[in-house]
Formats: sequence, C-alpha cells, structure tokens
Amino acid sequence: MNKFFQFQERGTSYKKETLAGITTFLSMAYILVVNPVILSQSGMDQGAVFTATALASIVGTLLIGILANYPIGIAPSMGLNSFFTFSVCIGMGIDWEVALTGVFIAGIIFMILSLLKIREKIINVIPQDLKYAIAAGIGFFIAFVGMKNAGIIVGNDATFVSIGDLTSPMTALAVLGFVLTVILMVRGIHGGIFYGMVITTIIGMIFGLIEIPSSIVGSVPSLKPTFGAVFTHLGDIFTVKVLTVIFTFLFVAFFDTAGALIAVASQAGLIKNNEIPNVGKALLADSTSGVVGAVLGTSTTASFVESSAGIAVGGRTGFTSIIISACFFIALFFSPVLSVITPEVTGPALMIVGALMAMEIRKIDWSKLKVVIPSFVTIIMMPLTYSVATGIALGFILYPLTLMAQKRFKEIHPIMYVLCILFCLYYIFVA
Repeated sequence: MNKFFQFQERGTSYKKETLAGITTFLSMAYILVVNPVILSQSGMDQGAVFTATALASIVGTLLIGILANYPIGIAPSMGLNSFFTFSVCIGMGIDWEVALTGVFIAGIIFMILSLLKIREKIINVIPQDLKYAIAAGIGFFIAFVGMKNAGIIVGNDATFVSIGDLTSPMTALAVLGFVLTVILMVRGIHGGIFYGMVITTIIGMIFGLIEIPSSIVGSVPSLKPTFGAVFTHLGDIFTVKVLTVIFTFLFVAFFDTAGALIAVASQAGLIKNNEIPNVGKALLADSTSGVVGAVLGTSTTASFVESSAGIAVGGRTGFTSIIISACFFIALFFSPVLSVITPEVTGPALMIVGALMAMEIRKIDWSKLKVVIPSFVTIIMMPLTYSVATGIALGFILYPLTLMAQKRFKEIHPIMYVLCILFCLYYIFVA
C-alpha cells in the first residue's frame, strides 16, 4: 500500500492521509444534505437522491484515488445541481427524467473525450501563469463561499454584498471557529483545520446552536424512484432545447473539474513542467462517476475544490481519497449525524483553505501586461460571478487576444485559439 500510493516520494504517511481524508469529507459532507434538497424541488425523490449522491461520490472518489493517485473527493456539483433544478426543470419545463438523461449523455461524451485524451491535452496546454491564476482564483472563490455560508458576508441591495451581523449566534460561532483554526494553524499544529471544525462543532452543541442528533443510525433510502430512469427517456433528448442543456452541462462541468484539478495539483506540488501527472486517469474517473451518478439518480458530479482542505493538512496521495470514500459509505448509515456539520462549521475551514490556495498568486509573472490582465480577470471573476468555469472562460478569451495584439501568434497553442472562439460563441448564443 505504501509503495502503491508513493507515500515516501510525496512525503506523507498513513496518519496524514487519514486525517486529510476525514477533513475533506467533513468539508464536503454538506452535499449529502443539500443535493437531495435541491434536486427534490425538480420532482425527484429526496431519499433516493441522498443514496445516489453518496454512492456516486464513493465510486468517483475511489476511482480517482486508485487510478490517478490523487487526494481528491468527487461528488455532485453544487452549481450544476442548481442549474439542473431551477434552470432546466423549473425554468425550461423539462421533466427531471429527461434532464437526468441529458446529464447521462454529457457524461458519456466526457468519457469519450477522456479516453481520446482530448481533455488531458486541453488542460496541459493551458499556459503556466493561467494555471496559477486558476488555482488562486479558486482560493478566492471558496473563501467567498465560506464567508457567505457562515453569514460573514451577506447580500445588499445597495452594494451587492456587505458584512453580515457578526453578533448573530451562528455567525459568531463561525467567527470563533475561524479565529481558533487560525491560532492552531499559525502555531504549526498539523490537522489544525480538522481540529478547528471539531472544536467549533462541540462549542456549538454546548451552547445549543447546533442540535444534538436524536439518533445515530438511520436507514438507507431506496434508489428505486430514480435508478435507471435515464434509459427510458433517451429518445426525448433530440430537441434544440435539451441539446443546449447538454452542451451547458459539458461546458460548466469540464472547466469546473479542470479548475479543481489544476488548483489541487498545484497546491499539492504535483505539477511538473506545466503538466499534471495522471491527469487523463483523473478525468476518466471524474467522467465515469458522472455516468454512474446519472444512472443512480443525481446530477453531474465534479472534482470538489473542498479537497484542498485535506491537502492543507497533509493529503498528497490517493489514499486520502480512499478515506473520503469510506466516510461517504459510513455516512449512508449515519445520516442523522450529518446535521452537526453545518455551514457555520465548514465556513471557517473554507476561508483558511482559500487563503492557502491564494498563495499561488505569487507565482504569476506580474511584470508582463499580457499575463497580468488575463490572470487578474480569471481570479476576480470567479468569486464575482460565483462560477469557476466563467473565470476560466474569460481568461481563455483574453489570453490569446493580448498575445495577438502584440503579434506573438506563434506563442499561442492552436487549442487556445479554438477555445477562445468557442467561449465567445457560447456567451453570444447560449449563456
């Protein structure tokens, strides 16, 4: 096991990997609660979606850990589950069965692109500075998500966003959790993020802010209401409306996953010579989980940027993913306990992880305007548009344009030209 996962080469151990796996699971466990709630509004059975979410996460995370040796968790994407429910099913009036079939078709296309190494090629031709910008931008993005979830940042009609009510009990708990975790981190305590979440949860239960579960073990809901629904609606996808939906699933999921892989690989120090090792296998694992998830009954899966929480406490290999999968399996039977993992508990962890990821910004060559503008736009647009894919797309549009303006055409890879044109067409005709 030690040799298979390359513990020595990556400077890690069973203890570090186990702690990292548990930390990442705690950071992304909210998906087991939130995903069923969101998808149930499209008409899907909430219990079946819970089971499908856990199983799809287990399959995808196991695959990326074993095939690619990556410390990453895979689960249904938060952005795409909202798009599935509110834009596709409610907004466009498409039945959830047909929308799920669209997810299935998009997953099959992803698998083909992964097997042909097209996705791998695209990721590897992304300029190094843009890779750093993507990693840093995701850091700002997830820190913003953490602040929003904790109530530290709230919406404001006049200024779009503003500081929340820090005297609110739950927000105050999150602030306390953030301060405690910072103290643990700066004192060099390994696993500070994990311990910070545990301490915050205990304090929340002591003061009655987090409800103590009335039971520990719960039954596993049946998959019957959603399992295999995609196979009965394959003939319903050949309309312009549904094909547009499939394309959008492809676009957003592709670059959400690409961004997560780049960010995590950069943070873990895995990128060598501007290439990510085993990225093809990682992408195949991701796309396979999307197909499996659609068959089981959940929306598109993606590599979770919250995996950075585990890397921050030492996760470097696929053994971290094995632990994450084991935690998802256990969660199937202990669903009542998930209620203690509130946004106010995970918010501080995301804020700190965001700060750690934002350190990649120092590696960008800020002396060159052709690099500065695309990198800055990539970084700033992720939190402002609440979309990793949008930040990447706009950076991909600007980067070739800045080089073309300097008549440095040979420095641009042909794939970057193609992506620039596709993104422009997407925002003109689709988005």
